[in-house]
Amino acid sequence: MWVITMFDLPTDTKAARKAYHDFREALLKDGFVMLQFSVYARHCPSEENAVVHETRVKAVLPGDGEVRMLTITDKQFERMKVFYGKIRKATEKAPEQISFF
Repeated sequence: MWVITMFDLPTDTKAARKAYHDFREALLKDGFVMLQFSVYARHCPSEENAVVHETRVKAVLPGDGEVRMLTITDKQFERMKVFYGKIRKATEKAPEQISFF
C-alpha cells in the first residue's frame, strides 16, 4: 500500500517558505520519498500503518495552502507509467519486507 501526498503551498513570504520547508522535512523524516516536486510517496505494509502515516501528515499540515493524500495498493502503484522525456522508466519498487518463518 502506498500513501501519496501532493501539495501546493505558498512561498511568497519568508514565513511561508519556512512552513513549506518544515512540511517537506517532516515528510522526509517520516520516510516519504519525492516522486516529483510537491508529490511524495511512502510505502506502508498495511492499511493500518497507512492510517498512522496519514495522521502524522495531518499533524504537521501548514496553516495555508492545499495538501491532498491518496492511498493506493501496490498493484495500482505498479501500473503507474513513468517517463523521463520520451523514455519509459521503471516504477519504484516497494521495499522488501522482512519475514521470519
